[in-house]
Amino acid sequence: MSEPMFEKIALIGIGLIGSSLARVIRRETLARHVAIATRSASTLKRAEELGLGDSYTTDLKEAVKDADLVVVSVPVGASGEVAREIAPALKTGAILTDVGSTKASVIAQMSPHVPQGVHFIPGHPLAGTEKSGPDSGFAELFENRWCIFTPLEETDPAALERLAEFWRRCGANIDTMDPAHHDMTLAIVSHLPHIIAYNIVGTADDLQTVTKSEVIKYSASGFRDFTRLAASDPTMWRDVCLHNKDAILEMLARFSEDLASLQRAIRWGDGDKLFDLFTRTRAVRRSIIEAGQDIDAPDFGRQAVEHPQKPR
Repeated sequence: MSEPMFEKIALIGIGLIGSSLARVIRRETLARHVAIATRSASTLKRAEELGLGDSYTTDLKEAVKDADLVVVSVPVGASGEVAREIAPALKTGAILTDVGSTKASVIAQMSPHVPQGVHFIPGHPLAGTEKSGPDSGFAELFENRWCIFTPLEETDPAALERLAEFWRRCGANIDTMDPAHHDMTLAIVSHLPHIIAYNIVGTADDLQTVTKSEVIKYSASGFRDFTRLAASDPTMWRDVCLHNKDAILEMLARFSEDLASLQRAIRWGDGDKLFDLFTRTRAVRRSIIEAGQDIDAPDFGRQAVEHPQKPR
């Protein structure tokens, strides 16, 4: 058994990301003690039934007491309140990080509450499924995925490297970005696709007579894959839209312009333009597979997510 990296890790929030971390921390022996905290008593009870940690509480301050690493895994809109609540109980030298999909907003919310001597290192593991809750996690979630840090100017290099090594042991690759660049990048690779999926599924739902028959009946085609994204946690995605709105609105404007161009090509029967677009976008898909960020399977890797294989 390897020596643990941390004596105590506190996980604030035990949804998909938090419960996956709990499982991989246990598998890789990354901590002697894992404290789990969430405001929901029923969620906490389920986490305990699953044996995800060593202690369980709805008192966030109690969970982070004496913790060497605190991971905040809550909807981004709640991150500031969580930081305010746990601040008095954070010990000097502790590393405080988060997993939020927006970074400028999280930094603005959390930074004012971080005590002197605590290393606040904003982070974002680019891993997930449409499922949520403690049952949804699995230890392999972070394998060959990217974890992006947006360190502050005063971030201690040794603390950053220690947190990076933690995520490497969870299976992730590491990169760093400026917060604004992160938010713009994620607006196009994550936030916009989810918004489009929500909108398409919502449009179909508005067509009640169709939704109750053909749409559901024949959803094994492209619509099915939009519904997977549109099944993601509503609270999380509400907060993402509200806390990364500038970057999302810019990407939506770009998308609207490109969509209008596509609309004209279809209206005017411009087959060459359509073929060129579809060829270019097909190459993007192949590049993602070659980069190891998905598998070449008819279900877009869904079975691999729902039934993960143990690492060899």
